[in-house]
Amino acid sequence: MQENEVITDRDNVLFEAGIKLGALYHQFTGSPVNLDTVDSLEKGIQESISVQPCVEKISVSINRDMISSKLNGKYGYCELEGRMLDVKITAVFKSAKVDVSLAFDTELDYPLMKIEKIY
Repeated sequence: MQENEVITDRDNVLFEAGIKLGALYHQFTGSPVNLDTVDSLEKGIQESISVQPCVEKISVSINRDMISSKLNGKYGYCELEGRMLDVKITAVFKSAKVDVSLAFDTELDYPLMKIEKIY
Protein backbone atom coordinates (compact mmCIF):
# COMPACT_ATOMS: atom_id res chain seq x y z
CA MET A 1 0.00 0.00 0.00
CA GLN A 2 1.27 3.41 -0.87
CA GLU A 3 1.58 6.03 1.80
CA ASN A 4 -1.16 8.29 0.39
CA GLU A 5 -3.78 5.52 0.02
CA VAL A 6 -6.63 5.77 2.48
CA ILE A 7 -8.41 2.72 3.82
CA THR A 8 -12.06 3.64 4.11
CA ASP A 9 -14.89 2.50 6.35
CA ARG A 10 -16.32 0.84 3.23
CA ASP A 11 -13.09 -1.14 2.73
CA ASN A 12 -13.19 -2.28 6.34
CA VAL A 13 -16.85 -3.30 6.36
CA LEU A 14 -16.45 -5.28 3.13
CA PHE A 15 -13.44 -7.06 4.57
CA GLU A 16 -15.32 -7.85 7.80
CA ALA A 17 -18.37 -9.09 5.90
CA GLY A 18 -16.23 -11.40 3.76
CA ILE A 19 -14.53 -12.79 6.84
CA LYS A 20 -17.93 -13.53 8.40
CA LEU A 21 -19.12 -15.47 5.35
CA GLY A 22 -15.87 -17.40 5.03
CA ALA A 23 -15.75 -18.27 8.72
CA LEU A 24 -19.39 -19.37 8.68
CA TYR A 25 -18.85 -21.55 5.63
CA HIS A 26 -15.75 -23.30 6.95
CA GLN A 27 -16.94 -23.56 10.54
CA PHE A 28 -20.29 -25.18 9.86
CA THR A 29 -19.98 -27.23 6.65
CA GLY A 30 -19.62 -30.86 7.59
CA SER A 31 -21.96 -30.49 10.57
CA PRO A 32 -24.29 -33.46 10.97
CA VAL A 33 -27.88 -32.47 10.18
CA ASN A 34 -31.27 -34.02 9.51
CA LEU A 35 -34.79 -32.67 9.16
CA ASP A 36 -35.30 -32.81 12.94
CA THR A 37 -32.19 -30.72 13.70
CA VAL A 38 -32.08 -28.28 10.78
CA ASP A 39 -34.02 -25.54 12.60
CA SER A 40 -31.65 -25.60 15.56
CA LEU A 41 -28.59 -25.63 13.27
CA GLU A 42 -29.90 -22.56 11.42
CA LYS A 43 -30.49 -20.80 14.74
CA GLY A 44 -27.09 -21.84 16.08
CA ILE A 45 -25.29 -20.50 13.00
CA GLN A 46 -27.21 -17.22 13.18
CA GLU A 47 -26.53 -16.76 16.88
CA SER A 48 -22.85 -17.66 16.55
CA ILE A 49 -22.18 -15.18 13.75
CA SER A 50 -24.46 -12.45 15.16
CA VAL A 51 -22.22 -11.90 18.20
CA GLN A 52 -19.23 -11.01 16.03
CA PRO A 53 -18.26 -7.36 15.51
CA CYS A 54 -19.95 -5.43 12.70
CA VAL A 55 -22.87 -7.84 12.22
CA GLU A 56 -26.12 -5.88 12.27
CA LYS A 57 -28.39 -8.62 10.92
CA ILE A 58 -28.06 -12.21 9.71
CA SER A 59 -30.45 -14.77 8.29
CA VAL A 60 -29.58 -18.40 7.61
CA SER A 61 -31.68 -20.86 5.67
CA ILE A 62 -30.70 -24.46 4.98
CA ASN A 63 -32.27 -26.18 1.98
CA ARG A 64 -34.45 -28.97 3.35
CA ASP A 65 -34.92 -30.63 -0.06
CA MET A 66 -31.17 -31.06 -0.37
CA ILE A 67 -31.02 -32.53 3.14
CA SER A 68 -33.80 -34.99 2.30
CA SER A 69 -32.00 -36.13 -0.85
CA LYS A 70 -28.69 -36.67 0.99
CA LEU A 71 -29.92 -38.48 4.13
CA ASN A 72 -28.05 -41.66 4.94
CA GLY A 73 -30.65 -44.44 5.02
CA LYS A 74 -29.04 -46.33 7.87
CA TYR A 75 -28.25 -43.42 10.21
CA GLY A 76 -30.77 -40.81 9.06
CA TYR A 77 -28.51 -37.77 8.74
CA CYS A 78 -26.20 -36.09 6.29
CA GLU A 79 -23.46 -33.48 6.43
CA LEU A 80 -24.19 -29.82 5.85
CA GLU A 81 -22.79 -28.76 2.49
CA GLY A 82 -22.11 -25.22 1.32
CA ARG A 83 -24.62 -25.69 -1.49
CA MET A 84 -27.36 -26.11 1.15
CA LEU A 85 -26.78 -22.67 2.68
CA ASP A 86 -28.59 -19.44 1.92
CA VAL A 87 -27.13 -16.70 4.12
CA LYS A 88 -27.68 -12.96 4.19
CA ILE A 89 -25.64 -10.62 6.39
CA THR A 90 -25.87 -6.89 6.92
CA ALA A 91 -22.60 -5.55 8.29
CA VAL A 92 -21.81 -2.08 9.60
CA PHE A 93 -18.50 -0.37 10.34
CA LYS A 94 -18.58 3.28 11.34
CA SER A 95 -20.14 5.16 8.39
CA ALA A 96 -20.36 2.16 6.04
CA LYS A 97 -23.00 -0.53 5.66
CA VAL A 98 -23.21 -3.51 3.29
CA ASP A 99 -25.38 -6.51 2.52
CA VAL A 100 -23.56 -9.70 1.55
CA SER A 101 -24.79 -13.18 0.77
CA LEU A 102 -23.84 -16.80 0.37
CA ALA A 103 -26.05 -18.87 -1.92
CA PHE A 104 -25.66 -21.79 -4.28
CA ASP A 105 -25.22 -20.65 -7.87
CA THR A 106 -26.58 -23.41 -10.10
CA GLU A 107 -24.89 -22.05 -13.22
CA LEU A 108 -21.48 -22.08 -11.55
CA ASP A 109 -22.30 -25.20 -9.48
CA TYR A 110 -20.76 -23.35 -6.55
CA PRO A 111 -21.82 -21.77 -3.23
CA LEU A 112 -21.05 -18.16 -4.20
CA MET A 113 -20.38 -15.32 -1.77
CA LYS A 114 -21.39 -11.92 -3.10
CA ILE A 115 -21.70 -8.26 -2.23
CA GLU A 116 -25.39 -7.49 -2.68
CA LYS A 117 -25.58 -3.82 -1.71
CA ILE A 118 -23.35 -1.03 -0.46
CA TYR A 119 -25.26 1.71 1.36
